[in-house]
Amino acid sequence: MGVLRGIEHRLESLVEGAFGRAFRSHVQPVELARKLVKEMDDHKTVSVSRVYVPNEYVLYLAPQDRESLPPERELLTELADYLAEHARREGYALVSTPRVLLEEDEDLSVGEFGIATRMVHAKEAAADAPATPATPAVEPDAELGQTKIFKPAPDTAAVSAAEAAELGLAHAPPAVLVVRGKRHELGDGPIVIGRSRECTITIDDPNISRRHAEIRRQDGGYWIADLGSTNGLEINGRREQRARLSHGDRIVIGRTDLAFELPG
Repeated sequence: MGVLRGIEHRLESLVEGAFGRAFRSHVQPVELARKLVKEMDDHKTVSVSRVYVPNEYVLYLAPQDRESLPPERELLTELADYLAEHARREGYALVSTPRVLLEEDEDLSVGEFGIATRMVHAKEAAADAPATPATPAVEPDAELGQTKIFKPAPDTAAVSAAEAAELGLAHAPPAVLVVRGKRHELGDGPIVIGRSRECTITIDDPNISRRHAEIRRQDGGYWIADLGSTNGLEINGRREQRARLSHGDRIVIGRTDLAFELPG
């Protein structure tokens, strides 16, 4: 497994601790990593013989998103490692090892985040991390650049199915949810179940809320969570707010039975 792929897996595994609270719309670590790399690529400075990229990145998060994320020190270390490895693979020059900082911004909504970059002066950077042997051929800019705001698309996963496949994050086999005899294949994106026609799976049952529950592929398996429904959900006769699904599980929402199946 490559270094980048290994970091991606570690970032993905960090989500589980906060999954019960985050589940749907909160910012995810892999999403932050992907956007940080994009900002590195978008802020290249080309000199005579090298391509320099920013070495300091400031993440701005809504307070609720910051609370939902894994332990901050571990997360920021993984993100910095991800940036360093990407720079190495692309042949970028850095005046010091990358550093990622985290700030709260109450103007941001849940799921939104901002990124500002800068190239810190070599003397400033040396106080935090060893500089690279090469002397930069460009004058570093110690001022933060303009903050770019990223907003989540409505009702979509933080990482799409195609992106998950590209990052090597999808490992569990495809599953099926059987609803009134109809089989629904479950992919990598979130599956919203409810009465509303806007749901992924719509069920005509007056005892089901408009957006009743959601199934999401996570950490090599499938999880289901109640979305604040009126009547809740049961799995194998037990009331649950959130649970990992296993082959053969019987799910009841409202007065409708659902069956979860894994192939093989």
